[in-house]
This record gives sequence, structure tokens and C-alpha cells, in this order.
Amino acid sequence: MADGAGLELFDSVVIGGGPAGATAAWDLARAGHSVMLLDRAGRIKPCGGAVPPRLIQEFDIPASLIVAQITSARMVSPSKQRVDIPIDNGCVAMVDREDFDRWLRERAASAGVILRVGTFSRIVRDGSGTAIVEYNGSDANGDKQTRRVATRSVVGADGAVSAVARQEIPKAGRPKYVFAYHEIVRSPRRKAMTVGAPAEFDHQRCDVIYEGATSPDFYGWIFPHGDTTSVGAGTAVKGFSLKKAVQRVRAANGLENAETIRREGAPIPLKPLRRWDNGRDVVLAGDAAGVVAPASGEGIYYAMLGGRLAAEAVSSFLATGDARALTLARRRFMRLHGRTFWILGIMQYFWYQTDRRRERFVSICRDPDVQKLTFDAYMNKQLVRAKPLAHVRIFFKDLAHLFGLARA
Repeated sequence: MADGAGLELFDSVVIGGGPAGATAAWDLARAGHSVMLLDRAGRIKPCGGAVPPRLIQEFDIPASLIVAQITSARMVSPSKQRVDIPIDNGCVAMVDREDFDRWLRERAASAGVILRVGTFSRIVRDGSGTAIVEYNGSDANGDKQTRRVATRSVVGADGAVSAVARQEIPKAGRPKYVFAYHEIVRSPRRKAMTVGAPAEFDHQRCDVIYEGATSPDFYGWIFPHGDTTSVGAGTAVKGFSLKKAVQRVRAANGLENAETIRREGAPIPLKPLRRWDNGRDVVLAGDAAGVVAPASGEGIYYAMLGGRLAAEAVSSFLATGDARALTLARRRFMRLHGRTFWILGIMQYFWYQTDRRRERFVSICRDPDVQKLTFDAYMNKQLVRAKPLAHVRIFFKDLAHLFGLARA
């Protein structure tokens, strides 16, 4: 379909083809809307790749995309204190973002979404106020050229430093984020581990490293993906060398000589923006909206949920013409997870500041109440209220560790 100027006209243009954008596009197409999904070429986000069971169930993810199943987590303190936490009655699934994101986009295309490769430039308005999305694409000869399409709505899912948000929603607030860097390396073969590796590397365990040498304000990680492993770290401290930190993590865990397959870096937001829509025809989703959990940095589930809520808000807007419907995406997300994000933000602020506090934080993780409630909340994506006395015990234990009344 074309508009009055002869441009292609869509009900919605989704900018960004990660989990949030691909999910929003898929849901909108299944609701009967005409959708274009614009994604940059060669984009792979640095990500540990952990997804909870609830994501697999809610978004119909096939088992073929699961590259590993994690059955335990290891917390490592600055003094090398190790706390192993088994994942009872389940596991955490791991995906490779390159394959996972591609599959999500292909699924969207199978529902009727038009996929385009290019870089978003800007949104302009025609005489009637219709949004015109301009982007830089390539012709058949590979030459760059500006392309334009018209649309009734836009979903901005273009990452933590969102060009859509900067242009269309200046009152959204400045995003708070850490910069993440990881290296995808070849996992040691199970039958041919290097000397010392069996004790330090486990194909079914995620390691989370809390020490200032690895990250002064966040953490480092080793997340196995079956044949490959993500080794990374994040920080908001300018000038801190994440590449050197990752090299130290690799050396300490028998991975210094592992083949490096690719290296990636990107900002990761840690706080939802104050506003996700422009009050007219644009709404944000995923990293662009700031929906990555503080403290943990987990974002895939929240991105896909944010994409789904954005799609629902856009569908309501297209049906009614009332732009106030676009506010529903943020309102519903914060109703579901705002309290969790607030608590995790406080936890990161208190426990990640110094090695002394990180040492005590890892000690807290030995507590059975903490372990059970943490993984119950992760698996179910909600704060667990079934055992209020356990929450009370954890609160007082936290205070004891914070003020040095408990031994680290």
C-alpha cells in the first residue's frame, strides 16, 4: 500500500531487530497489521545468553535454539571465595544471540513482516502529519542510498543509545547504563580439558565474578553456550579496561588459550526511562526503554515482554486513534516489574561499590533462603511472596552483613 506521496505505507515500522523489536513486529503482524522491521547489518549484542523457563513458554521458543542447560551458578568474591548455588527443580537455558535473534526475525517474517536491512536516520512528517521514516540502505550494487517509508506508528527498539528516543522523546530522561564487553571463545572439550580446567570450568555452570579488578561497579561472567562460551565484564567507569579484565578472567579459568571466535561491546541500560512514548505515534521497547534488570544485567526476557507490551499499545492506538494508548506499554511493564527493578537497583548500589561489600555480598549468597528466593524469582519473573518469614530473615541478614555484624 502507498500513501499520497507514493511511499510504501505501513501500520507500523519497528526500528531494531533484537528480541524486543522482533517480538513487537511478530505480535503486530499476527494481529493483522502491516509491519516493516528495520535492522542494522551485522548487529550482535554482547550478552551472556541466559533465558528463564518462563520466556521459553511465553514466547514459544523451540528447543533447537537452546545450546546449553545450566544447572548451577558460582559466585566468586574478591578473595576468591566461591559459593556454588544449585538450581533446584529446573535449569537456566542458554542461547547464542546471533542465532537466537536471527530466528526471531525470521519468525516475524513468516508472519508477514517485511524485513529491511539499513541504518535508521530520522523521522520527518509530511503535510498531513504522517511519520516518514528515513534510513540508509544499499541498492543491488551495494551502493548506499537514502530510503523512505510512511507509517502510522513507530516502535523504537534500537538499543540503549536510541536514536529514536533522542529525536522523538526528549523528556524520556538520560539513560543510565554500563558498557559491556565479551569474547565468545571455544569451550574446552569435555574429554580433553587442559590441566586445572575441570576444577575451574564447568559446561553446566555459570560463573559470576564480583571483584574490583574485574569490574569496579558491576561484575564479570563466564557463561557456557555448549560449544562456545561467553566471557565478559561490564562497567560504567570510564577508562577502565574491560578487555584486560576479560583477559584476566580467561587466564584464571583455563581459557587463555581457547580460540576466540568474536568480540563484541555495547552499552547496557540499567534503569527504565521515565517516558516511553511521544504522545503521538512513537513508543519505545527493549534496551531503548531501559528495561535491563539492575544488578543482574538480565535483559532478554524483559526486552521481549517490553516488545509485546509495545505491540499491544500500538494495536490499541491503531484501532482507536487515541495516542494515550501508547502510555500503556510503560504503565503495564512497571506494574509487573517496577518493584523488582527498584529492589535490584538498591542492591547494586549497596553491594557493588567496594570489594569489602562484594565479599559480604557473596557470603550472603551462601544462605539457603537467599538462594531459593533468588532462583524462584528468576525462574518465575516475579518477587516470591509465598514465604514472608524468609523475606524477613533475609532482610535482617542483609543488614548484618552490610554493617559488618556477620562474618564474611
